[in-house]
Amino acid sequence: MHIFVAVAFILIIGSLGSALYFMMTDKGKTKRMVWSLAMRVGLSISLFLFILFAHWMGWIQSTGIPLGR
Repeated sequence: MHIFVAVAFILIIGSLGSALYFMMTDKGKTKRMVWSLAMRVGLSISLFLFILFAHWMGWIQSTGIPLGR
């Protein structure tokens, strides 16, 4: 599970980096930056939903914060 989340974060950061690269090189002539940012949003939402699903299935456990502190 830890490896999957780490790989997902690396893909999200890579997509953000590619959007920055396309923004600097294309100068608004193509839509590659928009597609890279859309992919980043899609990956982020997918990761969030997968973490919720994994918690619901019992694959991961939340530690929580003690209420009295």
